[in-house]
Parts: sequence; C-alpha cells; structure tokens
Amino acid sequence: MSLTQDQILAALPSLNRYARYLTRDEQSAADLVQESVVRALERAEGFRGESTPQTWLHRIMHNVHLDQARKRTPEPTADEELLAAVENAWRDDAYLVDADVVIERAAERDRLYDALAHLPVILRSAVVLHDLEGLTSPQIAEVHGIGVPAAKQRLRRGRALLVSLLAHDEERVRAMVGVPMRCWQARARIGDYLDGELPRDAATLLETHLATCPTCPSLYASVVGVRDAVGELRDPASVVPDDLMTRISRWRAESPGSPPTR
Repeated sequence: MSLTQDQILAALPSLNRYARYLTRDEQSAADLVQESVVRALERAEGFRGESTPQTWLHRIMHNVHLDQARKRTPEPTADEELLAAVENAWRDDAYLVDADVVIERAAERDRLYDALAHLPVILRSAVVLHDLEGLTSPQIAEVHGIGVPAAKQRLRRGRALLVSLLAHDEERVRAMVGVPMRCWQARARIGDYLDGELPRDAATLLETHLATCPTCPSLYASVVGVRDAVGELRDPASVVPDDLMTRISRWRAESPGSPPTR
C-alpha cells in the first residue's frame, strides 16, 4: 500500500491550518506545506497503512518544521518559569479563573490566536492537533514521536497555559490599547519591511505599530542591529586565495568542453 496523490490533496486544508499555527505567518506556512507535500510524495511508497493518512502526513510536517527550526535561531517560547507557575497554580485547590471572562476572550479570534502564539510550539501543536484537527492522543503521540502519556501531558499543559493566558492578560491588553496590529502580525512583517517588499499601506501600519507598541520597537531595533553587524562581516578587501585559483584553473583545464585557460 502506498499513499496516493488524492489522499495528500484531501489532507491539504488540515495541513495548511496546522502549518499556520506552527509558523505563525502565512508565507512560512505556505513554505512548510510545500516542503511537507514534496517530502510526502517522495516517501509515498513507504506508507504502509499502519496509521491514517492524516496522522502520517501531520507527522511529516511536524518533522519538517523541527528540521527547519534547527537550522535557524530558535523561536521565542513561553518561559519555563511561566509554565511552572501555571502548573503550580493548577495544583492549588484555591486557584480559579473567571470562566465567563475566559470564554468571552476565547471567542475573540485574534485574542485566541494571540494566546495560542504564546504557547511553546510542542504544546501549541498538541492543542491544535487535538482540538482543531480532531486527532486522538495516540495519533498526537505518533505525530510527535513520543509515548501516549507524554502526548496527554503536552495537551494538558497546553490547555492549562492557554486558559491562564486568556484569564490573566489584562496588563498586556491594556498596554496594546490603540496599537494597530497584533505583535505576532507585526513581527512576521519585519523582514519584508526591511527588504522594501511591503505595500505602502501595510508599511505605514507597521510603522504606526512600532511607534506605539511597548515591546516591538526593541525587537525591531535588535533585528536591524544584528543585520547590520552581519553585513559588516563582509571584507571589501577579500580576494580569492592563489592556491584556490590554481585549483579552479586546473579543474577547468581538465574538464571536458571547458574553455581554454589564459
């Protein structure tokens, strides 16, 4: 048994949703979907039907995302101290939240997305796969490459942190009153802004966000500073070493059809 192209195409909507919550911006999500589909097509003959096509494809995407994450600067994640504080709070019999407030805030799509974006990726993945895509805990375990108890723990921790973030985000919301765009939206556009690729209206919106947001200006300044520092590594006086030029000239002379060296 092998996976068919029709099965892969049928899973695309689910894969696209999952990619958006893993990467948190549209372009990265599209790139992740493309790379995952290419890898799935390459490995289609290896599908043996031991899991559902959906689970198999989500595991490929999960692994692709982890591979890509190892090649770049690790993404910011929730502080482990915050996770510990939330878990300690949930162990306290006296801990409570206002359910009406949490549910009301969760009903605001942007607010819920913002809270999800603050979860560490493995917890966010578990919550999205179970509560959005309908995968079971054993299927999540297979996607993540872990045991079922660990998958259940990730789902439990993700939900607990998500509830606590929604219940106690007044300070962050107050700080963002009057600030256009969400921070995750602004930060996803910084690269295009620096490259001059944002449309004028989107660039103006980002500039307004940076002028009023309490946290993003320092991140933006850091990105610019690091970019400039990397650019200064370029040595304008650098030349190709003579021994390397000799090796290249010799290779050209010995290669069939190469133009004559001078």
